[in-house]
Amino acid sequence: MRIRMSLKPVVAAAVTVGALALSSSAMAVTPQGQYAPYKYCPYTNTNVISCVLSKSTSGSIKLGNATVPLSAATPITLQGGFGYSTGFDWYNAVGADTLVKQKLKVPGGLIGLVSTGGFSGLLIDLFNAAVASVNDVYATAELAGSIQFNYLNFALGLNDPAVVQPIRVHLENPFLGSNCYIGSTAHPIVMKLTTGTTAPPAGVTPLVGSPGVLSSNPEGTITTNTGVRLVDNSFAVPAASDCGYLPLDKLVITAAVNLKEGLPSAAGNNVADLRGTANLADRAAVQASAS
Repeated sequence: MRIRMSLKPVVAAAVTVGALALSSSAMAVTPQGQYAPYKYCPYTNTNVISCVLSKSTSGSIKLGNATVPLSAATPITLQGGFGYSTGFDWYNAVGADTLVKQKLKVPGGLIGLVSTGGFSGLLIDLFNAAVASVNDVYATAELAGSIQFNYLNFALGLNDPAVVQPIRVHLENPFLGSNCYIGSTAHPIVMKLTTGTTAPPAGVTPLVGSPGVLSSNPEGTITTNTGVRLVDNSFAVPAASDCGYLPLDKLVITAAVNLKEGLPSAAGNNVADLRGTANLADRAAVQASAS
């Protein structure tokens, strides 16, 4: 009897804690309905005018000699928000990556990525056999600086950049180690994406982008641009670095990657051609749906 009575305060405390937890989770509401995709927008920041959700579902990125295709299964997603003070201001996503880390498969894998120009005959066969079981190489773009976004340039198809996006690209494969990158936070790949016409170096054909076709929901709180094409072929790409494990290993493998991929690569040799959809949602409407 004493044991049962002594348990009552413990049980009561447990019930109270459980109730508080349920109450807390019920209060943690995210945007609902048509605004649910904007849950990572900084919608509580009153400096934000619109939430941005852009998905590139086709096109390609060419860095040096390597071209990686984009698809609906592996889109490049940019999310966050923008406001306007003396100019357009970009605000990063909250609770998630602003530039979502999407692994893109590099055609040819490691055999296609690493130069075997110094090998011959049997050595090439042995190398190919060694890496065949782990041949796949994945490239992941990561944000390596501050994004700049100009809504007018984007919406009107002006030639000036709509999105300035500094990135580094993580190359992943067991033979490449965990720190093999093209570009860095100190020396990023800076893409100046436009929906207008690019201005590459002399002798390189300009690319023409497009803001796509604009539509909106009945309330006018969400606008959608379909058929968006963001392009740039005026950016340079630095060399890859830190590929491999041991110091000598890193030196040889990094040099092989750079030799095969033609890195560093001067402006005009590289192309970003991102095609997809851009959605903008009114920040206040997104916040209201979460209250």
